[in-house]
Amino acid sequence: MLNSSKKYNKNISFISIAIILTGIAVLFFSCSNNKIEEIKELSTSNRQDGMTANNFELLYSDSGTVIFKLITPRLIRYEETKEPFTEFPDGVIIEKYDKNMEITSKISSDYAQYFDRKKQWIAKNNVVVINQNNDSLKTEELIWEEKSKKIHSDKFVTIIRAEQIINGIGFESDQSLADWQIKEVTGDIYLNVKQ
Repeated sequence: MLNSSKKYNKNISFISIAIILTGIAVLFFSCSNNKIEEIKELSTSNRQDGMTANNFELLYSDSGTVIFKLITPRLIRYEETKEPFTEFPDGVIIEKYDKNMEITSKISSDYAQYFDRKKQWIAKNNVVVINQNNDSLKTEELIWEEKSKKIHSDKFVTIIRAEQIINGIGFESDQSLADWQIKEVTGDIYLNVKQ
């Protein structure tokens, strides 16, 4: 009786191992070559931490004149990826200055990324842009294309001006927020203006 119990346990062990190996083989061979490459890419991850900086502030100048100021509580620089980028997981503030060191525009968000090769900023979550006329744009996602000097969004936007509030979906503008257009206006409110 004892011998048959040992044989029964050995058979269960062999069957368990065979089922596990069969399952692994099915999973492995069901992945196409492209899927295997995707899995390898995910396993090596685009998120290998590079340089990390806390309470970072950068002044960008040209011929001794400050043009931009960037302030962030934390940045993480990812170099070892197909598309190197910098992440601002705790938000960012970017201020643009004129030659008299007056702020001409300002952008802030709770999260941002900068992609080096594309020269592209993606700002997300509580994005606010203020231009020289004190007009403001609020949205949840904004893309700034440095090469074309354009900003755009496909998300819901609100533009607040001294006499008007405009809501809509989708937005395009020059980077100074002077010449802008909402793709689909969903609301337009005129405020009382004293004459």
